[in-house]
Amino acid sequence: MLTWENCVEAQALRTKGWSISAIANHLGHDRKTVRAYLNGERRPGERKPARSEAMEDFLDYCRQRLADDPHLWSTTLFDEVVGLGFTGSYQAFTASIRRHELRPRCAACAANKQKDRSVIEHPAGQEVQWDWLELPDAPPQWGFGGTAHLLLGVLPHSSRWRGWLAEAEDQPHLIEGLHQVAVRLGGLPQRWRFDRMATVCHPGSGRITASFGPVAMHYQVGISICPSRHAWRKGAVEKSAHTIAQRWWRTLGDDVSGAGAQASLDRICVRFDARTRVRDGVRTTVGELADAEPLRPVPAPFPAVLEVERTVSNQAQIAFRGNRYSLLPGHSGEAVTVRHKLGATTLDVSDRHGAVLAHHVRQADGAGAVVRLDEHVTALTKVVLGDFSDRGPCRRKTRRPPSAEALAEAERLRRKRSGLGDGEHVVVDFAGYAAQARPISGTDDEQAGQP
Repeated sequence: MLTWENCVEAQALRTKGWSISAIANHLGHDRKTVRAYLNGERRPGERKPARSEAMEDFLDYCRQRLADDPHLWSTTLFDEVVGLGFTGSYQAFTASIRRHELRPRCAACAANKQKDRSVIEHPAGQEVQWDWLELPDAPPQWGFGGTAHLLLGVLPHSSRWRGWLAEAEDQPHLIEGLHQVAVRLGGLPQRWRFDRMATVCHPGSGRITASFGPVAMHYQVGISICPSRHAWRKGAVEKSAHTIAQRWWRTLGDDVSGAGAQASLDRICVRFDARTRVRDGVRTTVGELADAEPLRPVPAPFPAVLEVERTVSNQAQIAFRGNRYSLLPGHSGEAVTVRHKLGATTLDVSDRHGAVLAHHVRQADGAGAVVRLDEHVTALTKVVLGDFSDRGPCRRKTRRPPSAEALAEAERLRRKRSGLGDGEHVVVDFAGYAAQARPISGTDDEQAGQP
C-alpha cells in the first residue's frame, strides 16, 4: 500500500520520465503496485485485500444478529461464525463489520461519557473479589422463577474467573457459591473482597454480620468491604460480569438444563484462562499466573442450610437440582420446603407447618435421577388402584331422547307457564265431551220406543 507521500513522489518521478521499475526500486515497492497507483486503479491509504473477502457468505447472518442485538460483542459473534465455517482472522472479521456498517448505531450509548479509572496493584494470592450477577429470562425448566443468580469470584492478580449459578442470593446460597467457586479457583487467598452485601455486612456501617462472621472464620480469610460511594474498587470482578453476560449468557440456548448451563459456564471460564499477559517483559497466560498464586486448600463446606420452595406434582414428586424425589400421595399442588445442609448427603422435604414429609439421599446435581422410596411407591399404587373402576366407559355419543319422566315434567312446566293449575283437566277429545254432555235417562232403545 502506498501512502499519499509515496504516491505524490511516484507521480513526480513519472513526469520526469522515470520508468516504473526505477520508481519501484526508489520507493521500495513492487512495480505492479506502483503501476496500479499511477494508473488510478488504487487509491493511496487504502489497502487492497490479499484475497476475496471471506465474510461474503456470512454478511447476512451477521447483519441479522446485530439487528436483533445491537450490543452483541464482536468476539461473541466471531465465535459463532467460526462455528459456522468462517476461516478468516478476527481482524478481517471486524474490518468487514466496519466496512459494511453491519452494527446499528445506538444514540443512547453514544451520549455516555467515559470515566477515569485508577489502577490498583494486587499481589499474588492476596484476595478474591466477589459479586452477584442477575441473569434475566432464565429457562423455565430451571425452576428459578425467571431470574438466575450468578456468583462470580475473580483472582485480580491473574484475572482467573469462576462462577456458580444459584437460585437466590440469600446467605445459604452465597455460602454454597463461595465454596464452589473457591474450589474452581484452586484455593483460598488471604482475603475476600465484597461490596456492601446485606448477607455479608450491615450496608450502613460496613461491619460484618454475626451470621457471616463464623463463615469467614471457617475458611480463615479476612474480609474487605468496599468503602461507600467509591466505585470500581473491585473492577476485576465487574469486568468479568460484563464479559460473562455478553459472551456466555446472551448466547445460551433455551433447551439447556441448569446442570448443563453450569458445565457450559465452567468450560468458557477455563477457555478464558488462555488469555495472554505480559509480566516483567515475559509473555504468559492467565492460567499460568493463576496456577502460580499461593492459595491455601479449601476446607469442607460450611454447614449452612439451604431452603427452597417447590410444588408437588400429581405424581407425588418434587424437583431439586436436576433430580426428582418422591413424597406420600395426597399433597399434589401443595407448596413444600426442601432443606439441605451443605456437606451432607441427605435432604428433607417438609410442609408449610414444618412437618417432615420425606427424607432422601441426595443425588448429584443434574443426574436426572428419580428417587422413590418403597413406602411412597406402595402408597401411591394403593391410591391409584383404589380409584380404578372396571365399569365400562361413559359413551358420550349414544342417542338418548327425553324419558317419560322428563316429558311429564316438561308438560307440567308448559301448563304452569300457560296459567293452568295442576288440578284442572283439559278436554281434548270432543267425542268424550259429547258423551258426557248427553243426559242419562235410559238406554237409547227405550227412548226410541216411547210415543
